[in-house]
Amino acid sequence: MKKSNYSKNNIFAEISSKTWKIILGVLGAGLILGAVAFFTYFRVERVEVMGCSHYTQDEIKEKVLRGPLAANSVLAPLFYTKKEVSGIPLVSGYTVTRINRNTICISVKEKRPVGCIPFLGNYIYFDRNGHFIHGSGERDETVPYFDGIEVKKVILNEKLPIKGKTVLNTAVALSTIFKKNETIPDHIRFDENYNISLEYGNITVSLGRDENLEEKMSRVVAIMPKIQGMSGILHMENISTNGNTFEAEQEEITAENWNGGYDENGEYTGYGEYDENGKHVGPKPMTELDYAIQAWKGGYDGEGDYTGAGEYDEYGNYTGPKPTQELIDSFGDWKGGYLEDGSFVGYGELDKDGNYVGPNPNEENSETVDEGDSYEDGGYDGGYGEGYGDGYDGSYDQGY
Repeated sequence: MKKSNYSKNNIFAEISSKTWKIILGVLGAGLILGAVAFFTYFRVERVEVMGCSHYTQDEIKEKVLRGPLAANSVLAPLFYTKKEVSGIPLVSGYTVTRINRNTICISVKEKRPVGCIPFLGNYIYFDRNGHFIHGSGERDETVPYFDGIEVKKVILNEKLPIKGKTVLNTAVALSTIFKKNETIPDHIRFDENYNISLEYGNITVSLGRDENLEEKMSRVVAIMPKIQGMSGILHMENISTNGNTFEAEQEEITAENWNGGYDENGEYTGYGEYDENGKHVGPKPMTELDYAIQAWKGGYDGEGDYTGAGEYDEYGNYTGPKPTQELIDSFGDWKGGYLEDGSFVGYGELDKDGNYVGPNPNEENSETVDEGDSYEDGGYDGGYGEGYGDGYDGSYDQGY
């Protein structure tokens, strides 16, 4: 039997080096063309972002899609999906998926803060486990803000050293209720006994201790529309209907908002102490002009005779002209004009209650120096003498 000469006459041995170069070149070109086609066909042209409320879509794209492979819709999900992230505040992880050959989607898993507390002029945000997850100089109005929770130090991603074992549980419970009812207050305060009060504008809701919070808040939600725009305290320390009272803040009665002027018979006199409905509202409050006229001691002329309009008191002391509404209006917000003895002169630096308020800021300084004025004592005559520049030896002479 004749032996095969295959091993001796291998077909690959008969291929010249030139041919090999051609073959390898064709294969290389094919790979390059294939790669170009692959990256062109699956080129990312659109990126969608889901599940992120703390960052804009552009910010998430910049933080997640870094590197050349991010431009390919097949490779991006393989290389850019991260279940755990430590470098992006309020983001615990994200997943990149391919929607179609030109579109990918970044699904963000956020860390959800349930509250924030003040710390060294900043806001410290914590999650439902009490871990510090983010710090900022600006407050997020969608996150409940707790006053009265104090910590001495904070470490990122570690539990806050909050004093009081139940305070954190209370804060988490309140945050859950606020989110459910969409009633986030402006402030949540804890006093030294851990009694809770909520502030909604000018209304304070006193919840008392951490008892029946959900039922209390359900009643708060029902009552708040009825007292909207008012000021006062809503007492919700217990769930008894009789105990839920609103203590309205009484508006200060002034001459401007006084609605009296009627007598007991309902007749308008201008000075009666009743309103048009017969309710006693007291005498009309004095105006700033009334107080000034009452405290003005003038009325005497320079000869000591009383005229009612003279600018001197009975002892001949100058008191200024009788106060007018025009004068009071010129003061603006300044409440001064009184002296230490309580008399009104228009330029005193005390108010009617004896409190120091300083000089009238509305008065312009009338002391001006004309360019032609000269000061002989100091040697100033409108110009500098010959000895000004070189004559100074570091000391002041007696004639200065």
